[in-house]
Amino acid sequence: MIEGSKIFTPYRAVGLVSNDIPLVVRYIKSRKENLIVTVVGNTIHTYGAQKLGLLSVGNPHADPIVAVSADAYHVFTSSNKIIYAWRRGTELKHKYVGHKSDVHLLMPFGPHLIAIDKSNRMCLWDIKDEKLYLDMDFQKKSFEISALVHPASYINKILLGSKQGKVQLWNLKTCKLIYSFIGWDSEVVVMVQAPAPDVIAVGLFNGRIILHNLKFDETVVDFKQDWGKVTQISFRTDGFPIMASGSELGHIALWDLKERRLLSQVREAHGDSVSGLCCLPNEPLMVTSSTDNTLKLWIFDLPDGGARLLKKREGHSAPPLFTRFYGSLGNTILTAGEDSTIRMFSTVTELLNKSLGQASYNRKAAKKKKLNLDTKKLPAILSLSSETSQEKSWDNIVAIHRGKRIVTTWSTHLQKMGKHKLVHDRFMTGDLRSAVATCLNLTVCGNFVVIGYDSGHMDKFNVQSGLHRGTFGNPTAHKQCVRAVVAEGLNHCVISGGQEGELRWWRLKNCRGLKKIDMPEGISKLTLHRDSGLLGVTLEDWSVFIVDVDTISIVRKFYGHSNQVTDLTFSPNCKWLISASLDSTIRTWDIPSGACVDCFIVPVPPTSIAMSPVGDFLATVHTNHLGVYLWSNQACFQHMSLRPLEESFQPSAVSLPSTAADVSQMPSKEGENIEEIVQDIDIENEDEYKSPEQISEELVTLAVLPTSRWLNLLNLDIIKKRNKPVEPPKVPKSAPFFLPTVPGLEFKFAVPEGEDNEDSSRVKKKSSFTYEILSPFGKKLKSGEFDESMKMLLDMGPSSVDVEIRGLDPDTGGSLDLVVKFLDMLEFSLEKKCYYEAVQGYLSLFLKRYAELVINNDLETKRDEEAGT
Repeated sequence: MIEGSKIFTPYRAVGLVSNDIPLVVRYIKSRKENLIVTVVGNTIHTYGAQKLGLLSVGNPHADPIVAVSADAYHVFTSSNKIIYAWRRGTELKHKYVGHKSDVHLLMPFGPHLIAIDKSNRMCLWDIKDEKLYLDMDFQKKSFEISALVHPASYINKILLGSKQGKVQLWNLKTCKLIYSFIGWDSEVVVMVQAPAPDVIAVGLFNGRIILHNLKFDETVVDFKQDWGKVTQISFRTDGFPIMASGSELGHIALWDLKERRLLSQVREAHGDSVSGLCCLPNEPLMVTSSTDNTLKLWIFDLPDGGARLLKKREGHSAPPLFTRFYGSLGNTILTAGEDSTIRMFSTVTELLNKSLGQASYNRKAAKKKKLNLDTKKLPAILSLSSETSQEKSWDNIVAIHRGKRIVTTWSTHLQKMGKHKLVHDRFMTGDLRSAVATCLNLTVCGNFVVIGYDSGHMDKFNVQSGLHRGTFGNPTAHKQCVRAVVAEGLNHCVISGGQEGELRWWRLKNCRGLKKIDMPEGISKLTLHRDSGLLGVTLEDWSVFIVDVDTISIVRKFYGHSNQVTDLTFSPNCKWLISASLDSTIRTWDIPSGACVDCFIVPVPPTSIAMSPVGDFLATVHTNHLGVYLWSNQACFQHMSLRPLEESFQPSAVSLPSTAADVSQMPSKEGENIEEIVQDIDIENEDEYKSPEQISEELVTLAVLPTSRWLNLLNLDIIKKRNKPVEPPKVPKSAPFFLPTVPGLEFKFAVPEGEDNEDSSRVKKKSSFTYEILSPFGKKLKSGEFDESMKMLLDMGPSSVDVEIRGLDPDTGGSLDLVVKFLDMLEFSLEKKCYYEAVQGYLSLFLKRYAELVINNDLETKRDEEAGT
């Protein structure tokens, strides 16, 4: 049995930001930035507070994460009964095993970690040694732990809150109960240390917020929010006595501690319960997260001291129902779903994700009242159709809504909902008022949209003006509900499928009927591949047919699904037809052979699938899941030989992709930029600069010279001979003015000699032959300054290096001492592990010139004798 899929492998999920686990804020000193850690399913996301950009994605856990906490060095996560300690969000450093039930509360406590599981057991772990330091059991009936906090300046002490409303102060070093507070007859949800010493803020289930002094056991301030349970509490530390609290309705309250009153409130800050809330240290900023899959950054700059939304990252707050790729590059995915919003997700980077807004009957009124959950909101979007041809001219997306007869238009260029709501006058009165739009399709030119209804009617509208331009059929196009409609690529005809099983062809220009085919069962969905003219037809008996649009004939029949087929998509080359079903299977059908070549099971039934226009990804959305899941097509990266599956084939299950890109499963193309998919980034500790001298202690360093400066030294004679000019240089007719120079390596002008100079005689004295003629390099080498002489040699060109090495010869002005010191210089550089490639080139040229001299003479003895004489 083949494990998983032969074609598709999990790549990553997009559109997931946060869930019901509270966020954690960490300050990284080396980056001088606060990092925000959120939980998404079985992974953690790390965002930078400056731009709220996604920095890294943690490695996926085997089970969903139920608690997260962090200190200056680690991020702690608990999944099932195991606790993990991560560095940089991706590097697993420690693992703590020993709990008998799921761990739901975590808190770092100096060099230890406090963990409380659902069996009401508290464990104190040594972070470094991974050993259990303390183990305590509490009685659930009398004291079930629901919150904990370490009071500032209380050494070795911890404050525990319970669902019974009681609070206890424990000394963990002596394992003794120091004091038991009476409580407030309501479940303690959250406890936070206040800026004032000995004061703890306690958030209760009944909406009360208590600021309690532990030293005197007295309540300092008692607030009450009318929005139900207090989910989170945080304090500003930038000089303003403000406390922020979150509620389960998504509202945020700001309390003035000095005046002891409600200062401001942020209504509907989130569409669901505020799961995470934290004021950034010493900054007028506040970050919040929610179960509505959003992460928001607020700034306190309003005149009344309130908070204003500064940045946000968000995805669908309810499961998406429909997805399609937008454009021809395959970098953008369009999705729509239960939250009545249309979103654009980028497969390249999270920064390119966009929201087109929420569908509303009166968008201006809803925006004016700032109602995210207004009563004017339209129901869920079931299907949409888009084109790119007129995206900057007018609206280029049309969508239908659950149980509604109107069709809305949207613009990707303006990133908002359009002004048109398309509906025919016949549906405004009479028995047809209950008609519902069931399908639609936008023509390839972007000018017209064809809409089908459950009453059997089918209309054509102009997208630019919103006017009705024709009706198909007389009076209806089908006897029963119109289930699907598609427009072919040349704008010549429109194909519609009805519940009664008829597949009809219509002329787009005059809306007249052309031909029809009777299918064996009712039609539920149509998918057209415009380039090839092949039409995928899904029937109510869970079978899939392929119809040739040009010849109007059935060319393939596929059977295999055991439940309703939810969506179809063609591969770009029209070689495969991919189908998804409520039986949780995704099948790939080979159209030329007419056989199923791949099948795998996903944990949750898919509701919609789409294939990328370039064929590299398959996008799927699933029931009760907020993300869009990408699957990598292995056929784009390697040759695949697929065979038809046997009738007895049993598909295996494949888990959904996590938010971390699985690079190992997807070979990269040449020239592909994989910066956005590689997640193992050191975001906490930047690499320190090391000089070549520091690196050479561990590694060998290079001179980093051009290869022409050292690689061709052995062949320098051949190169000069090859580059020698064919004709000798010609002397110009009138020689330019020039000053005489002294021959040699160093450029110097010749000093004119006087007529009465005594040394003008051409007969040289014998004493002139007893001194060495040394260049500046030779002088440095002779004095033993090997480092300086090596640097001088590195600055020279190949010809100059050859001249200097030739000048070491005793017969040309050098000496055996210079020859030995040249070797000592090379040895000195090798011991320092520097200039490795240059030293090899110089040594090769030296041996080429002086190999015979080295073999025939003992250089050390000769040098000593020469020095003695």
